[in-house]
Amino acid sequence: MFASLPARWLALVPAMGALAAMARPAPPLPEAPEAATAARYQSALEGYRRYADDQPIPWKTANEIVLLRGGWQAYAREASNAAGGDDGSTALPPPPTRDRQ
Repeated sequence: MFASLPARWLALVPAMGALAAMARPAPPLPEAPEAATAARYQSALEGYRRYADDQPIPWKTANEIVLLRGGWQAYAREASNAAGGDDGSTALPPPPTRDRQ
C-alpha cells in the first residue's frame, strides 16, 4: 500500500518556488534621460531652528494672573464649559505678555 505524507509534498512547494524565481531573467532597467536622473541634494537640517525655552515668570506674577482670571473656580468653569456645560460666563482674559530682553 502506498502512503504519501502531506509534509513531504508541502516541503516541495517552497523549493519549486525558489527554482522558478531563479529561472526568470531580471527585468531590464528603464532608460531615463540625463536631466531626470540628476539628483538635487537637500539637507535634513535645512529648516532647523534652535530650541529657545521661554523664560518662566515669577511665582508671584503667576498667582496674580490666576487671581485676575477668577481663581481656581474660573478654571473649573472653563473645564465644565469645554465638557458641554454653559453657565453664560465670558472667556478668560489672556495672560500678560513679557518682552524678551
